[in-house]
Amino acid sequence: MRTRPYSLDRLAQNDREEDGDPVEEVWRWGDFSVVLPKEPIVWGVSHIQPRTVPAQIRRPDYVPATQAQEGAVIHEPPSEFIGNERIGLGGENESRLRAAARLASSVLKYAGTLAQPGATTEAIDAKIHDMICSHSAYPSPLLYKGFPKSCCTSVNNIVTHGIPDDRPLEDGDIINIDITVFKDGFHGDTSRTFLVGNVDDMGRELIQVTEDALELAIAECGPGRPFKNIGRAIHNFLRDKDYSVSPQFTGHGIGDVFHRPPWILHHLNEEPGVMQPGHCFTIEPAIVQGTNPKAWIWPDGWTASTLNCSRSAQAEHMILITETGADILTN
Repeated sequence: MRTRPYSLDRLAQNDREEDGDPVEEVWRWGDFSVVLPKEPIVWGVSHIQPRTVPAQIRRPDYVPATQAQEGAVIHEPPSEFIGNERIGLGGENESRLRAAARLASSVLKYAGTLAQPGATTEAIDAKIHDMICSHSAYPSPLLYKGFPKSCCTSVNNIVTHGIPDDRPLEDGDIINIDITVFKDGFHGDTSRTFLVGNVDDMGRELIQVTEDALELAIAECGPGRPFKNIGRAIHNFLRDKDYSVSPQFTGHGIGDVFHRPPWILHHLNEEPGVMQPGHCFTIEPAIVQGTNPKAWIWPDGWTASTLNCSRSAQAEHMILITETGADILTN
């Protein structure tokens, strides 16, 4: 490994010892650079200037009126989800939902071409922002609960919610790019972890295991199927492997609202509930090297890093339950 911050090494080991978790060899995860907060430490994200969005583009309702450009159109959720969780199938709203998902998928494919050595995640965010706006859509992460950028970029040991910045990507990095767009009143959400240049075998295997876990979870979806089967499938797949799934971050219902029930747990659980036609949700397991998936949040209040600096990868699709099965909307 190229970076070995002794203080974090000891912090991770001491934390596991205090919690009764197994102590792992922290530095056995392969050849990569650990991503750490910049110094001097700055708390929060108020110092980061958000990008602007053309006023004619419809905004989700969580965009603060004080931060929207004058004359901007703010979306008011139509509340046309049945029981606030399911969308009526076969109508205009389903068509708009599918269109938002297709756009998110197209943006993610484009984002993957930008993940090259030397590129900064700030530059990637700028190009993604421009592409989304060019399709008369709004980048959903922007100003969501104060998030200052248009996508999430999580590199190496960052599990999720990494904020794009001026760190150049290095040959051998892995990067998850999480894209959500808001178009015609509906959100589309998807992510993948991409290779940057020549990634070592352990990093490649981590990404493949993550994609396999997502596929197995999707195979458990259909009308009348228990939501808990998603976590059980991932658990059974990882049980004999040197990987674990993060229990801190879940999938979620999505549609005219960014995050809503049902909440999708990726770890073994006994949560009640079954999938019904009209349920639309994300499955997005974050798979971590080793048996300790714990993450800590950076001072920015968003970026989540593995506690022991092992690598993490994530993959995400939107799933719509139909009368006869389950459609992957973000293929």
